[in-house]
Amino acid sequence: MNLEIAGNAALVTASSSGLGNASARALAQEGVNVVMNGRDEDRLESAVAEVQADAADDATVVGQTGDLTDPEDIEALVERPVEEFGRLDHLVTSAGGPPSGPFMETTDDDWYEAYDLLVMSVVRSVRAAADHLRAGDGGTIVNITSRSVKEAIDGLVLSNSVRMGVIGLEKTLSKELAPEVRANAVLPGSHETPRIEELIEQGVERGEYDDYEDGLDDWGQGIPVGHIGDPMDLGRTVAYLSSPQSEYINGVAVPIDGGSGASNL
Repeated sequence: MNLEIAGNAALVTASSSGLGNASARALAQEGVNVVMNGRDEDRLESAVAEVQADAADDATVVGQTGDLTDPEDIEALVERPVEEFGRLDHLVTSAGGPPSGPFMETTDDDWYEAYDLLVMSVVRSVRAAADHLRAGDGGTIVNITSRSVKEAIDGLVLSNSVRMGVIGLEKTLSKELAPEVRANAVLPGSHETPRIEELIEQGVERGEYDDYEDGLDDWGQGIPVGHIGDPMDLGRTVAYLSSPQSEYINGVAVPIDGGSGASNL
């Protein structure tokens, strides 16, 4: 399918690895010029080179370091695609997860830091990007959150609670910024990201798995499609939601979890 977004420009936050990286890669494969983001300059530079190597011939990929809890860094992030490509058509927000742990072991600072990372980073990014997105022909916002907004996950009280704010914001934006801009969210389940790879390798070292493939199979247990997700499964969904092929999809939160969720909605 031709997504008809070649020549557009996108900003993908927290995209030096994981699901943000897959989203940047999927967009670049469709010919979108992409600004990638991360805090570590060397890691980001390497990620940019890998995504550029896999991009369509007419796509340009650049990196912009920045801390998503720093308002000034976010302003600079949003301005980079405008300076580099003269436009900003698509905003994809991603961020690392907050610490795990039960409710009684979390502090006030834990809550404020999680809110700043997960919610205020999106608030500030959208606030800075809104006018640029409205100025184009079919601006989009896609928020990468977690399946925890539909089903609470044991031991992840911060993610379970705070990410709900992003969904409320996304739904509000889908109305307030329409019709010039559409806003949607994706809710990933387990994907073979560097974090999952690390957990499996640690399991192998502890003797819980015979080898990496054994661990990968274990993580896929209980997923109806029979395996853990490839990050590009989510990345391609993000690209589709950023395209005019999905022009009637607005204000939705799409689970990307292989059918593992038990929620009816």
